[in-house]
Amino acid sequence: MNVIGRHPATVAIARYFEYDHLPPFLQVVSKPSADLAQQMIDTMPDCTELTVGLRKLLEAKDSFVRAALPPK
Repeated sequence: MNVIGRHPATVAIARYFEYDHLPPFLQVVSKPSADLAQQMIDTMPDCTELTVGLRKLLEAKDSFVRAALPPK
């Protein structure tokens, strides 16, 4: 993610949207959340609400990825 020059809190949470390490079937699930996170980082100023929004988006992304896991 492109976070050059952003607040440390933005940089810290942005790393959790990386998805290259995931298997392809989970990358497809994770990528839209990463794209939206990058769009918000690109268009919003650093502030508490951006951090909160990214955190909530991260929670949703994690849920979507878990939902896509095959059942045991």
